[in-house]
Amino acid sequence: MRIFISIFILSFGATLRAGEWPQFRGPNSMSYSDEKGLPTTWGGPDGKNIAWKVALPKADNPFSSPIVCNGRIFLTTVTNKPQHTVLCFDAADGKLLWQTDVPPGPWKLGDLRAGYGAPSPAADKNQVFVFFGSAVLASLDYDGKIIWRKELKNTAFDVGIGTSPILFGDTIILQLDQNGKKSVLVALDKKTGETKWQNPRPQCIFAHSTPIIPMVNGKPQLILSASKWLQGFDPATGTKLWEIESDGETPSPAFGNGLVYVDSGRGGGGVCADITGDKPVLKWKLSKSEMSEGFSSPIFAQGMVYKTHHGDIMVCRKADTGEIVFSEHLKGLSTAITPILTADGLLYFACAGKSFIIKPGPKLDVVASNDLNDPNPGASAAIANGRIYLRGTRFLYCIAGKAEK
Repeated sequence: MRIFISIFILSFGATLRAGEWPQFRGPNSMSYSDEKGLPTTWGGPDGKNIAWKVALPKADNPFSSPIVCNGRIFLTTVTNKPQHTVLCFDAADGKLLWQTDVPPGPWKLGDLRAGYGAPSPAADKNQVFVFFGSAVLASLDYDGKIIWRKELKNTAFDVGIGTSPILFGDTIILQLDQNGKKSVLVALDKKTGETKWQNPRPQCIFAHSTPIIPMVNGKPQLILSASKWLQGFDPATGTKLWEIESDGETPSPAFGNGLVYVDSGRGGGGVCADITGDKPVLKWKLSKSEMSEGFSSPIFAQGMVYKTHHGDIMVCRKADTGEIVFSEHLKGLSTAITPILTADGLLYFACAGKSFIIKPGPKLDVVASNDLNDPNPGASAAIANGRIYLRGTRFLYCIAGKAEK
């Protein structure tokens, strides 16, 4: 565990200060936090460890997750009119600093299951970047002024847009896998929104997954999952480095100790590969019959990979073989949110509904469970500067306090 945690901290430490949560699933989009001693219990009749909560505007499909950067919380909210709004809060006290509407893009949804608000924002120290399901991307400054706005035309997305933008250097990277052989991986200039490179991917029919950028053999690598492939790219140029067949389409990949694991999320199979050599080596594979649906992304912890599935099921497998360590039912467990591994070795399956904090090991060890009774079907937690931020349907919550002994 200690070796693994140090690897992921080194992978983002050169570009982001500790304590930030600047995009979906945090630094490098892998759901690893450098925090220790976070509270494990909150809520209840006395509102234990709830530092503040603020009301959120009513929204349709409020699936996007909050992010935290430079003492600000950014989140998006939508209605299916459509109307797209960016909200900025002070992370210290929850004060609403500003809200800005972004004019919708050209894509009109016929199927509103995912709605227009699934993508989460991303931010650096100067700008926040927002992507909406109407196929529009925008950059705003820290005062809420739109710097640039870019419509993605000639689109044919499946159901809706689920992928979130991620940052690399001076670029924003988007995985735009769509129907009609229009799939493309693209990097845009953060200052202007202009295309810096793009890689057409007509063989990738669709995906709602967000890429990750771990360090592999000392170099950053862009890893993404789509309907037919698990692939690795050079994030600076878009050059494809490797690929292996998979069923991945909704969850983001998990990475740990040179291994990458991903599954479909919508009932397909899963694959785990070693990507430290010249070519990926398949370690193990799961068939469709061995899997059930579960939109959440997997995560590695202590040589195991954890994943939630519909039916409130948590499955733990050995990372090197795929053998099931345990499969347990946890009533109320969200199978859409993504877990976070902290530096002191706890897994936070945290949301504004029912949350579980797990100590990784050969048996299910539930450290604590909490329920704020404000479930949001898609929003995952953000952890920054000793605090946990949770987006419910009605409120945004800040959880802060000392860890229980």
